[in-house]
Amino acid sequence: MTRVLFVVSAAKGWTLDDGTVHPTGYWAEELAEPHRIFSEAGWDIDIATPGGVTPTVDELSLGVMGGMPSTRKKIRAYLDSIADRLNHPLRLDEVDEDDYDLVFYPGGHGPMEDLAVDEVSGALLTRRVHADRPLALLCHAPAAILAPREPDGSNPFAGRTMTGLSNVEEHLNTFARKAKWLLQDEMEEVGVDYDKALIPLRSHVVVDGNLHTGQNPQSACELATTIVEALSPTA
Repeated sequence: MTRVLFVVSAAKGWTLDDGTVHPTGYWAEELAEPHRIFSEAGWDIDIATPGGVTPTVDELSLGVMGGMPSTRKKIRAYLDSIADRLNHPLRLDEVDEDDYDLVFYPGGHGPMEDLAVDEVSGALLTRRVHADRPLALLCHAPAAILAPREPDGSNPFAGRTMTGLSNVEEHLNTFARKAKWLLQDEMEEVGVDYDKALIPLRSHVVVDGNLHTGQNPQSACELATTIVEALSPTA
């Protein structure tokens, strides 16, 4: 059976450049929809967070910013159905990613607060990308690639083609104009070959070998479906 590890931010707030803390967490659709698609494929899924802290859903993702009421209702119901696993995640520092066929990072602003500087996550990502084993990051989750560094100071993701939430999309959030940094800028700064859709808020998935990335929440289903197709045995 295919095994998947979800690495989820444990952050409850995102610190802005004026010192205020904006409530955040993981984005509901970005966790729920891939989890559902992988589950329907018959895959076994574990959830881990830094320190084993119960992750927090960003309430904005269950409000009007999360789509149509029927969509939000479906996503909330799915999160409720996996509440036991969400409420009792594994400790990231006690997980061996070699046990998993896929490591998946959902987004939300949470990763910009904790995973972007988390040494355990950084080491996991370094091992994963060096081993060229399936890895996926969605929306803001590529912030996690800012944590790892090679011995020479370079980033192990330098030269890889990836996507993540664009500067244009970030600025659609008025509070994000106080951000200390923007994801697209930082990805480009560490040497990633950043790629984005021509139209903001449209699904956009980038596949570079075993590295899969999605640009925004709208990419959640396409990203997960692409991964299922890539990892499913051929006839």
